[in-house]
Amino acid sequence: MAAYRAVMGVLRVSTSVVLLALAMTALLEARALVAAEPPASVVVAGTAGVSMDQAVKMAEQRFKARVVRAEAQHDGVRTIYVLKMLNEAGQVWTVRVDAANGVIL
Repeated sequence: MAAYRAVMGVLRVSTSVVLLALAMTALLEARALVAAEPPASVVVAGTAGVSMDQAVKMAEQRFKARVVRAEAQHDGVRTIYVLKMLNEAGQVWTVRVDAANGVIL
């Protein structure tokens, strides 16, 4: 019985050390992520002159149709909003909007 208690005590200590090491590793990784420079696509998206919501509203008003799908695509340093449009006649088409200036491409 004494040997069992000794083994269990070692296991508890070992488990605590492993959990502490995992927590420290996660903390160091989190600090590294915060300190790291954001990727270029994040910087471009953050400096866009037109938000995705604004691009959707512009396209819906211009084409008298509804945006059924919207996504941002990054072409090098440029961000393009790709909008899938649907009109009342059931026609579907794609509109591309430059996020920097709102120009429909």
